[in-house]
Amino acid sequence: MIHFREDFLGKLKSASRLVFFSGAGISAESGIPTFRGEEGLWKKFKPEELANFNSFIRNPQMVWEWYQYRRKIGKESLPNPGHFAIAEMEKYFSDVTVVTQNVDNLHRRAGSKNIYELHGNIEKNFCIACHSRYDFLDFQESVDVPRCKSCGGLIRPDVVWFGEMLPQDVFSEAESKASKCDICFIVGTSGIVYPAAFIPLTAKQNGAYLVEININPTELSSTADYSLYGRSGEILPLILSAVKSKEY
Repeated sequence: MIHFREDFLGKLKSASRLVFFSGAGISAESGIPTFRGEEGLWKKFKPEELANFNSFIRNPQMVWEWYQYRRKIGKESLPNPGHFAIAEMEKYFSDVTVVTQNVDNLHRRAGSKNIYELHGNIEKNFCIACHSRYDFLDFQESVDVPRCKSCGGLIRPDVVWFGEMLPQDVFSEAESKASKCDICFIVGTSGIVYPAAFIPLTAKQNGAYLVEININPTELSSTADYSLYGRSGEILPLILSAVKSKEY
């Protein structure tokens, strides 16, 4: 059992706006690998060799098959207690925002409503020619790369590939939320991927209390006001329990 610091419990008591900045660590607890080269068929490829626009144009079938593989893993995985705890926080605070670097859609499936997906969503797709949307469609039966019904263009996953900009409207709105939050939780991310990592720094610069929840210390540990080391799927439900029981 974790005995939370009094200053943190005091911040929880007075807070009304929370931001959860999440990364691959929370998804790993649901069984989603980080795709850094050990996944059987794909181990001979580096992510940057597949997750970029030039690779898609050069060999769309191979890139599409990799994303189909990743989509299958995502759909077979379930949100874990950490995801559900974040979603339930919405009952106890006036404004709870998730800013995630993950593309797996697990926060939405857990019930979170206010989500900013900085790197896109693997279950969304669009035509590279006319930008028609093909979101949340089951392409698992598609052997070949699907083509747009409107113009015949290739359909690609709506995720941010290497060399591409983050969606500026999403990032700007996430920064705005971070600048106004009372507590910012860093969950399952080392905070080394920019510009996404500016989110917790923006929160800190604007007076937010920064809480890190990671397995090990990270680049953000020295910036955090409070670091909790362990599995987010265990720590976040304990924080939720403290909120529910008003043990401040």
